Amino acid sequence: MMKYFAIFLLLFSFFTTQAQKKITWPRHKKAVIVLTYDDGLDSQLKNAVPALEAAKLPATFFLIGDINNNNILQWRSLSKKGFELGNHTLYHPCMAPDNPVNSISYTPTTIVAEIGIMDNFLFAVDGNTSRTYAYPCTETTVGGKDYVDTLRKSGFVKYARVGGDADAIVTDFKHLDPLQVPAYGLDDNTQGDKLIAFVKLAEKTGGLGIIMFHGIGGDYITTSVKAHQQLITYLKKHRNEIWVATFQQAMDYATEVSKNLNSAK
Repeated sequence: MMKYFAIFLLLFSFFTTQAQKKITWPRHKKAVIVLTYDDGLDSQLKNAVPALEAAKLPATFFLIGDINNNNILQWRSLSKKGFELGNHTLYHPCMAPDNPVNSISYTPTTIVAEIGIMDNFLFAVDGNTSRTYAYPCTETTVGGKDYVDTLRKSGFVKYARVGGDADAIVTDFKHLDPLQVPAYGLDDNTQGDKLIAFVKLAEKTGGLGIIMFHGIGGDYITTSVKAHQQLITYLKKHRNEIWVATFQQAMDYATEVSKNLNSAK
């Protein structure tokens, strides 16, 4: 009998400790959602940005080097309004068959050098020195070699986003690699109810949920304007329960709080 009681006490202690380690989000929010948009697409400026601004929600846009004098002023203006401009490399190299630049000829050293150049480009746009990153096509390898640690040693970026599925909610920040933060990578024409289901999962688990968009009502890997608006409407309606933040804001907060929880053990 004493043996089973001891096991019960051990399990109770374990689950109590785990509960104490759970992150408390700002202003007693249940969860945090990060909206990210890749490649700096025209459809994002045309369709996503007005919806975000109307709802007063921030987001992170991962840009590549083809932003130009037709839209640089728009991106600069958005950064001043609280939107985050993230690094997505100059040329977006990856192994996808339809990608213009194949990463097979890259090395960890050359792609990290390219990321550094893009950092400088983005500094000229928004004046920020702290940067986040999204791996092109969510691939952490180039030329068959992993470059996460090379990127880490460079110090060029603070956090980096990788891919994931519809259950990619982060709750374990103690073991989270800040340069491999998972996100929900959307398929073409993902419906609004699936986007909202992902947010509800984040609410249920009390975690961090990141959504990876590409085209909004156009371009490629397209989410319809309707589905995107359904998500924005839900987030706006539930703003008292959900903290919508930029990638860097969310990770800065989670990293600091997690550090304090671990040091308090």
